[in-house]
Amino acid sequence: MDLFLKMGKKVLITGCKGQLGRDLQEFANSYTDLQPLYTDIDTLDITQRSNVQDYINKHHPNFIVNCAAYTAVDKAEDAEEEAMLLNATAVNNLVAAAQQVNAVFMHISTDYVFDGKKQTPYLETDPVNPQSVYGRTKLMGEKTALAYTRSMVIRTAWLYTAVGNNFVNTMLRLGAERSELNVVNDQRGAPTYAANLAEAIWTIISKIDKDEKPFIPGIYHYSNEGECSWFDFAQRIMALGQRPCLVHPINSNQYPTKAARPAYSVLSKEKIKTSYGLHIPTWDEALVRCFQKINI
Repeated sequence: MDLFLKMGKKVLITGCKGQLGRDLQEFANSYTDLQPLYTDIDTLDITQRSNVQDYINKHHPNFIVNCAAYTAVDKAEDAEEEAMLLNATAVNNLVAAAQQVNAVFMHISTDYVFDGKKQTPYLETDPVNPQSVYGRTKLMGEKTALAYTRSMVIRTAWLYTAVGNNFVNTMLRLGAERSELNVVNDQRGAPTYAANLAEAIWTIISKIDKDEKPFIPGIYHYSNEGECSWFDFAQRIMALGQRPCLVHPINSNQYPTKAARPAYSVLSKEKIKTSYGLHIPTWDEALVRCFQKINI
């Protein structure tokens, strides 16, 4: 019976062991008319073109969602070749294979393609100006993806989930270890709960598959609604996690990092909401939902 239910359109998820990949797996069961295929480095090395072509020719996915990326922002400053390999070369391999089977290609990108100098939410049409190796390599990946006419790039920001290495879990750990903590207050953005993005991706795929909405190639932005600073975010995490740690606001120049971070990276979501009829929760609502899965 399960096999029968899963005979619908095939959806290949790369990077399935990452934050977004894990949440895409969690919500796949809600879409029984779609057949997910999960890969990560141990099952498919997307940096090897022949491996990608062999896999695609064997499985013939109808949709490809690329969640794989080199995301160590500071380490990328000294590892540009590694970052380029996964963030750009691998995308080229996937696009070439997607063209062979006429698959829809959905590529996850980042707010780091912007310089952060704007003071109002970034539109998909705003000029890009990455300030880091990570941002530059992700932009290369975007350009590679968009050269294929059946590609959709989804930029997101400040991604987190209930498990794994992310800001929420780091704050909870430090909040349990320390009585005080400094967090930057002059970088503003909109946190993104990976579960919300995963649900949005499955919704978009399902609506395209059922012809409820047309596939419209191009760039889209997705994060939770609203905005905050890292300091605001940290304070809310401490409160929900019942951590007595006192959080102090500091400026970015008091916490230097190897890679430059955008000072402002709030993304406008109007295009994706209008195009695919999505409701996007606020970042605070999403964080509360995330905490329902965290063992405090």
